[in-house]
Amino acid sequence: MPGAETVTTVRVRLHGRVQGVWFRGWTIQEATALGLDGWVRNRFDGTVEAVFSGPPEAVHRMIDMCWQGPKFARVDKVDVQPAPPPQNKGFRHLPNA
Repeated sequence: MPGAETVTTVRVRLHGRVQGVWFRGWTIQEATALGLDGWVRNRFDGTVEAVFSGPPEAVHRMIDMCWQGPKFARVDKVDVQPAPPPQNKGFRHLPNA
């Protein structure tokens, strides 16, 4: 369809020192700046989980940025899987799961 924008949606799980280092706040800030929809939350297993949805280049840029994260983070592993698009527009914080 002419004018239709391609959207990529992924769910990521971040492993390492990713809780207690402002990772969720940083993720909201960076994803919003890239114009992404989705969410981020801490997991009870110590990981951070997020869904990124938007133009493919912005989603891939966000995934790349997650390897660095905020200043005090240490990211050891980033798992990425395809996901359905979020129901809400914008980027938000979800309760821990």
